[in-house]
Amino acid sequence: METINASDFKARCLAILDRVRDTGEHIVILKRGRPVAELWPPTESKAAFPQLELTGTVTVVGDIIGPAVPESDWESLR
Repeated sequence: METINASDFKARCLAILDRVRDTGEHIVILKRGRPVAELWPPTESKAAFPQLELTGTVTVVGDIIGPAVPESDWESLR
């Protein structure tokens, strides 16, 4: 992973963005020697909608329709 000073990044921003897109490398941008940002290419999504990428990532472990707490804890029923 390459590091680059913010002033250098500012001067060569468009060329650096093209290089990241073409090579897929990650670059850390430094300001006064401290990391302030990381730059990497975006992930390629094949889904028509972002929500579709979540398909199969959730496991239902209980009742998803009933109340989260028992009715005995409801103040409105007291």
